[in-house]
Amino acid sequence: MASMAYPTGGNTPFTRPLARPRPFPGSIIVDDGKLAREMPTELPRPPHRFWTMAEGRAMFELGAFYASRPLMNGLPRGDGHSVMTLPGFMATNSSTIPMRGLLRSLGYDAHGWDSGRNVKVNEELIDKLEAQLDRVYEESGRKVSLIGWSLGGVLARELAKLQPEKVRLVMSLGSPITDDRAHTNAARLFKFFNGDEPERVRDGQFRGLDIAPPVPTTSVLTKTDGIVHWRGSVQDPHKTNGYPSENIVVHASHCGLGVNPSVMIAIADRLSQSEDDWVPFEAAPAQRWMFPRLTF
Repeated sequence: MASMAYPTGGNTPFTRPLARPRPFPGSIIVDDGKLAREMPTELPRPPHRFWTMAEGRAMFELGAFYASRPLMNGLPRGDGHSVMTLPGFMATNSSTIPMRGLLRSLGYDAHGWDSGRNVKVNEELIDKLEAQLDRVYEESGRKVSLIGWSLGGVLARELAKLQPEKVRLVMSLGSPITDDRAHTNAARLFKFFNGDEPERVRDGQFRGLDIAPPVPTTSVLTKTDGIVHWRGSVQDPHKTNGYPSENIVVHASHCGLGVNPSVMIAIADRLSQSEDDWVPFEAAPAQRWMFPRLTF
């Protein structure tokens, strides 16, 4: 599930300019000044080797997913809108099967992606993603929610910047939402397949990954991530262009984020909101232990 960020670049993520920032109708703009003050300047670094070696605990998270699956039937049900799931670096649709099965049981029209194994970031991949989003949007007649795991989350955010009028919300799971590759220990592997700069970067796109897309955005992260350093997954509240965004911290491994029960609780809660009535995530009292406060 490992993922990769992209090289340092300019401040504009795309050749197509974003719409002028405006408040999201009926929403609460999350601009946590305290969080911004707490974000220290620190040299990017990959996760500690201990957490990387401990990524095998994802198997226990998968077991916990299926053990708690009957209880998840009590999660908030959806309104039937479509959801696209994007897998992490080197992963395929198989990795999101449990998540999609849960989403369908909650009433969503859940889709995998049509792009095979997530390895190369190039024009062909982006064209396929845009075509799939177009098709799902046209078939459903409604905006589509995007959930991306690791590199899939980076792609989901950038896809929402390309076609914000078709995206309802974006959730990224352990994604390196930064232009600096030093936040992940998969840098060499990503470079092996994509070179120093992926194709879309050479075309002047996919830069400014830390800038949130112009739709409601949630970044789910874990401080025990063994693939992407958690600091590289924090959405800076000053880089949202006025659109609602949030960070949700969970107890999880990187490779377990797509099946971790606490992540499923957060996903179900976020997706169940009315399209024009976004509010920040707040865990139920009995579940607050699953969602520690983000501190630096």
